[in-house]
Amino acid sequence: MLSPAVATPAAPTPVEEIAAALDRIGPLHGLTREERLWLASHGREVLANAGDILFEEGAPAEDMVLILKGEIHVRRQHGGPMALFIGRAGQMTGILPFSRMKTYGGQGFAISPVWTLLVHRSNFPAMLEAIPSMAQRCVTTLLDRVREVTRIEQQAEKLSALGKLAGNLAHELNNPASAAQRAAVSLVEALQANRANRFKLVKLSLSEQQIRAIEAWEENILTRPASRPQNPPQAGALDYIAREDSIRTWLRTAGCEGIGEIAPQLADQGVTAADLDAFLTLLSPVEACISLQFFARYLRSIRAADTLVNSTARIFDLIGAVKDYSNMDRAPILEVDVPAGLDATLQMLCSRMDSIAIEREYEPNLPRISAYGAELNQVWMALIENALDALEEEAGARTLRIACKMEAEMLLVEIWDTGPGIPPELQERIFEPFFTTKAPGRGLGLGLDYAMRIVRKHRGHLSVKSQPGSTCFRVHLPLDQLQAY
Repeated sequence: MLSPAVATPAAPTPVEEIAAALDRIGPLHGLTREERLWLASHGREVLANAGDILFEEGAPAEDMVLILKGEIHVRRQHGGPMALFIGRAGQMTGILPFSRMKTYGGQGFAISPVWTLLVHRSNFPAMLEAIPSMAQRCVTTLLDRVREVTRIEQQAEKLSALGKLAGNLAHELNNPASAAQRAAVSLVEALQANRANRFKLVKLSLSEQQIRAIEAWEENILTRPASRPQNPPQAGALDYIAREDSIRTWLRTAGCEGIGEIAPQLADQGVTAADLDAFLTLLSPVEACISLQFFARYLRSIRAADTLVNSTARIFDLIGAVKDYSNMDRAPILEVDVPAGLDATLQMLCSRMDSIAIEREYEPNLPRISAYGAELNQVWMALIENALDALEEEAGARTLRIACKMEAEMLLVEIWDTGPGIPPELQERIFEPFFTTKAPGRGLGLGLDYAMRIVRKHRGHLSVKSQPGSTCFRVHLPLDQLQAY
């Protein structure tokens, strides 16, 4: 049903002119003049101005549309991957003979002045009788349409997966990158502060015996593990606070400056008031304060440097996981370490697993298999994401279990989740393309279909067994390349 904005012209175009314009419709090339005249005389000529709404999403589709002039855009208003479809002059679209199309898949509007010829579906039997070649022409157009829509949907699925991967990776990189930035700032501040302090150290003119004694004292302190409690129980936190307070009191009594800078660093390293009393036997209070300030800044610099090393190592680990996941700069057929691919995929999705217990059960000394490594990782991504989506619906304890072992002469990967399960009546349909139980805009129903096709490409098997609280996807893959290909 077309919008009221689309109107039959007050002065209809002569049939001969419409028939001449129909010769510019690609699928109609080769029609005789008489056949084009039949279409022109049995169709309805309509015009629309730029910006006019031609039809609404979900409205009944009743006409074959022959676009003689102009351009039509179709947008989906309620999610979906194909946000924009473009119909231009020379195309045959709308409902066609043999088409299952019932309603318009989006809102159509004119981008420029549009001139079209509409052939109502009630005329299709007569059209096929009067123009026998229209059957083949329409079927060819339908096949092209299916291929194009499938390509767009699959591309949208891949882009959606890429967007999720990029989001997960950005989240994972943010923490070590932020830690590295903070550590670098702290390191610069400590080095700058010690630069100003070095002249005070020179003026102390310490003896060789004092220097060796200070080095021994510092070495004793540095061999202690850092004692700042991480997520501490109450007793541990209270002990730490008491130790820092005692250090502050000692420094205040000795007349030291920068107590707020020195005390936390010494407390983190496990220094006690007794240690400071021992240090004071080596130096005067003024000398002790200057030395302790330098030592505290050294501790701060070391911790900042350690944080930089650990943070950048984490970043490199993530980059390595991305390379393992995508198999960059490698041949498509590889000797694939399946557990490593599973771990790389889990690392990509780590940001979604904060409150989920992850269990890995990998049989030791598993053989590598000949496979398309990048494609297998897409299978693991689809199945693990499917499990995480199911676990999001659970309020209690949530567990994701990944198992990898040999079964007969094949490698078996099992992905378990403790989600609500898949209803029995849907278990046979979940591998169908475009079938999804997710809300509109959240899924296209292609992830499991794509995973199934990849597994079949490897001469493997993908199955599911599910009940409330326990869902398991099982992937069997042959080991030998000759079996797989």
